[in-house]
Amino acid sequence: MQEEKYLQEIRSLIENNEANKIVREIKNNYEDLLTKWNIGKLLVEAQGGEKRAKYGNELINKWSKEFSLNYGSGYDARNLRRMRQFYQTFPIWVSVKPKLSWTMYIILLSIKNENERNYYINQVILNNLSSRELRKEIKNKSFDRLSYADKNNIKLIDNNNNNPLTLKDMIKDPIILEADNNMTNLNEKAIHKLLIELVENRFMELGSSFALVGHEYPLRINNKTFKIDLLFFNIEINGYVVVEIKNEEFKPEHLGQIKFYMDYIDNNIKKENHKSTEGILIVKEKDKYVIRQIINNKVFITTFELINKNKINSL
Repeated sequence: MQEEKYLQEIRSLIENNEANKIVREIKNNYEDLLTKWNIGKLLVEAQGGEKRAKYGNELINKWSKEFSLNYGSGYDARNLRRMRQFYQTFPIWVSVKPKLSWTMYIILLSIKNENERNYYINQVILNNLSSRELRKEIKNKSFDRLSYADKNNIKLIDNNNNNPLTLKDMIKDPIILEADNNMTNLNEKAIHKLLIELVENRFMELGSSFALVGHEYPLRINNKTFKIDLLFFNIEINGYVVVEIKNEEFKPEHLGQIKFYMDYIDNNIKKENHKSTEGILIVKEKDKYVIRQIINNKVFITTFELINKNKINSL
């Protein structure tokens, strides 16, 4: 009993220390970003405004010698120019998200399209991405493959999540599946496995906040068993998502099958507080004309593309 008492006290100390460490990291990151933003602001003002960039570079080259000598390489000419660009890109401080590190902002500064930049900032916040994962999303052209209804008006999410995403906002086309060298011609079961790995590894090809309910999820109807390829629950949209994979070109009967499963989930599994079940149909190829004729706002139809895993990891 005495041993258990000490164990509990040690656990409590460790848990408190870890919680305080996270709070300190957030606070330190906030102060670090604010300092760099203010330095950038002062550099712009010192050069006489936005239009006098050449003179600003002269100042930076001169001042960086003193700063780097006294405060280290973090304040050399290259980093001072980044701070100036940081302020110019985010001239309103409230648009800076302290959850993102300085390294992440350096990565994002190369993106000139504000909507694209906002998309990746949102992905970091929603999915708690690391700098490495952010680079990977950008290299994989996640934004370019996005199916946002309006890619020209992507707003930064706020702490109250007043800009909720829809399924259509999240799904890419094509979905990139990472395969080994010898996996160039996969059957549907192998594709299922790769999709499950994506979710387990918190990869964002399917979007944000997906939780796997079941693989080949069984439905028992009138003494017959039907199997849903993949059944998810999505916390962001507060509803079930049925995923069917077809290693062939899209056919209209695929839509009937997935709708059958979605209706069953709505009538037998979902709770009153859940939104209506939605579906993702992943096919090898799709004909845009055919898709337009049978468009359904509850089923999203996309394709998959096999990419060599070694190629992705080398990006």
